[in-house]
Amino acid sequence: MFTPENLVEAIKLFNDKIQENKNYLSELDTPIGDGDHGNNMARGLSAVMEATIEGSLFDEFKTIAMTLISKVGGASGPLYGTAMLEMAKASKETDDAETILRAGIAGIEKRGKATLGEKTMLDLWIPAVEAIKEGNLTSERLTTLTDETKDLVATKGRASYVGERSKGHIDPGAMSSNYFFQSLLEAGVLTHE
Repeated sequence: MFTPENLVEAIKLFNDKIQENKNYLSELDTPIGDGDHGNNMARGLSAVMEATIEGSLFDEFKTIAMTLISKVGGASGPLYGTAMLEMAKASKETDDAETILRAGIAGIEKRGKATLGEKTMLDLWIPAVEAIKEGNLTSERLTTLTDETKDLVATKGRASYVGERSKGHIDPGAMSSNYFFQSLLEAGVLTHE
């Protein structure tokens, strides 16, 4: 269940993980992308930390979304920003984490014109939310899902330009999404009442 308090906590944890791993994320992005995923995400989340995130769930998600869209370069800003914007809309109706995260998935699918199996952040989001529904999302499961993107051939985004050569590399968007979901777990968003 999302609350204004645990969303702020989750975003702080997400920022910490991104700042700590920004070089690693950019290394993952170098062979199959522009090599800037870590720096872009770090810059965007630094801006989110400077923004005033308060109010209702809707207000918080919207502030996070607008900051990411305006401050993050590359594809990750619009994708994460759109996810947060759709999550904001869903949070007007419910505080259920699975429902809100599914709205985020719909936003990513629409903005990225991608789906499961195309070596994108959706290869983490979709099965992670399924695991939430089943009540068995763990840190270990997130690691497994991230590692499974190695075997995929990218057909969307910058990585699709290298085609078959994208195989054997973890998708950087799936890795940063792993940090997001780990943060949700640690902040208590995904505990079942």
